[in-house]
Parts: sequence; C-alpha cells; structure tokens
Amino acid sequence: MSVFILALETSCDETSASVVADGTEVLSNIISSQIDVHRKFGGVVPEVASRKHLELLNQVVGEALTAAGLTLDDLGAVAVTYGPGLVGALLVGVSAAKAIAYGLNIPLVGVNHLEGHIYANFLCEPGLDFPLLCLIVSGGHTDLVYMAKHGDCRVIGRTRDDAAGEAFDKVARVIGLGYPGGPLIDRLAREGNPKAISLPRAYLEEGSLDFSFSGLKSAVIYTLQRAEQRGEEINKADLAASFQEALIDVLVDKTFTAAQDTGVSTILLAGGVSANSRLRLAITERAAGSNYRMVVPPPVLCTDNAAMVACAGYYKLLRGATAPLTLNAVPDLKLGEERYEGNFKGKILHG
Repeated sequence: MSVFILALETSCDETSASVVADGTEVLSNIISSQIDVHRKFGGVVPEVASRKHLELLNQVVGEALTAAGLTLDDLGAVAVTYGPGLVGALLVGVSAAKAIAYGLNIPLVGVNHLEGHIYANFLCEPGLDFPLLCLIVSGGHTDLVYMAKHGDCRVIGRTRDDAAGEAFDKVARVIGLGYPGGPLIDRLAREGNPKAISLPRAYLEEGSLDFSFSGLKSAVIYTLQRAEQRGEEINKADLAASFQEALIDVLVDKTFTAAQDTGVSTILLAGGVSANSRLRLAITERAAGSNYRMVVPPPVLCTDNAAMVACAGYYKLLRGATAPLTLNAVPDLKLGEERYEGNFKGKILHG
C-alpha cells in the first residue's frame, strides 16, 4: 500500500502544494509564483508574500489533489516547511498543515526548507548511496553539507556574508537588470565574455570551506563607479559574465575540495541558484573530469517547491520523526535541528 504525502511550501514567495507517493513518485507539484507581484518592489515584501499565500493556498492544495487523482481521505501524512524563511509566510503553510493533520487524524511532519532542497535529489535518484556531499545555493543560503545518512546532515562550509543568490540580486540591481537577478544575469551572461573584466575570487584562509561574496559584489560596484568617473561605458553582458564566472569558480572549487576532504564519491546540487545554466555546466564538467558522480535536479525542483518537502517528509516519517500539533514557524531554523517536542500518535498509512 502506497503512502501518499501532501506537502506544503510557503517559506518565501512561492505557494506550492504537492502529492508524492512513497517519497519517489511525484503525482502533482503545483507552484504559484509571486514574482510579478514583488518585481515592482525590487524584492520580496514579507507582508505581501504572507497575504498572497493566504489567498492562494486553498486553491493550490485543491489543484494538487485533483492533479494527483486523490482526495484528502487518501492521504497518509501531511508535510510542511516550518523554517527557515519569512515568519509570516511560514505560518500560513504551518497553520494549514496542522489543520489538515488534525482534521484527518494523520501524522504531521515538519520539514527544514534546506533539507527539502537536498531531498530534491532523491526525487531524481532515490537509491543514492551515503555518504553524500551537497552544495546548497539559494537566495539566503550558500552551504556545503555532509550527509552521513538520512536525517544526519552537517554543515561543513557556509557563507560568512552574502549568499550566492543575494549577490546575484544585488549585482543585477546595480547593473540595472531588475528582479529577480539570478535568471537575468544568467541570460545576459551568455552574450558576454567571462574574461573581459578582472574580478576577485575570495577563497578565505587556507583550508576554509566557507564562502564570501560581499567583496565580489563591491568589486562590481567599484568597476561601475570608476567607469562612470572616467566617462567610459561598461559592456553589461561582459560584466554579468565576469561576475558570474568569479562566483561560480569559488562555488565549484570549494565543492570539490570538500568532496576530497570528506571522501565522498557523490555530489548533489540544490537550491534556487542551482538552476543557473553556467553553474550546472561547470560543476558537471568538473565532476566528469574528476570521477565523481554528480546529481543535478531539473530546474523546477531547484527553486522552491513542495515535492522536495514531501520527499524529505517521507524519509522523516519512516524514522518516526513526526511533529506535534503545537508545531510553530521557526524563521531561523538551522539544518539538522528540530524545534519541537513529542510525536503525533494518529494513524500511519504505511504498507
């Protein structure tokens, strides 16, 4: 008998619901993006995001069940992102998930958003062998994560300032491209020369697996300012390509240093920035040349979505790591920690 998990993802500006069977088969993955709403503000407005989630969530859940060909009574559990993220946005999803779990008397599973991104890889390759190394690159996070087994994740490298996605957005803004910056820079960079403008690569102290992109961002700003002072015009495509290459060089180099240090044979890519075409190409080429197995999810599973939450939730359900109905949003939730106590004692549909 299959276990059908309904998952909700509302951590930022995507309202998503998904139904996944047995942690592997995506029956539906409905994503309603708020990009057009937030674009005029130049970034995500938390209050606006929360209100849009309230407006959209019931409809998105209904569409997910319809697309899966199921009803609420067929569900074995409900999983939800409860952190990290925008507290108001998270609360919408958490409140809905608790109501569904209570009403149906089924287990509730709280999922860390970053763990969800990692598990997008298990939707592509369910039989991955441990240990694993995952590079998570998103708007708010840039982490290298060592995964010894299901439920055992350890951050071995993280950004000390700007996350990769944050750097993309800020540089896109100063270049005059708009929001969201990542896809716009990715597109423009294809027309430019990545060697046209010399920009720094911050590797930090010897042996460090941490990242720092604030200096690179500042270098782009100073390049534009100097050109303006001299009355020169900078080729925006060259600048975008040079910035992107500098950032990706560090991401890829640090990832393979970490792989060598930890002795893993398989590397995973996760997070919204992993949809970047240049990063995907660079990291897969390096893996092929270094005899590492590289897993890269399709772009739809890189950006925020509920299918990844359902997959992570399934493996937590197998471990009995369910959440009580007192589950709350935890905007600063760290990878590997749980901020709740006790287990739900409802039925578990598992054959």
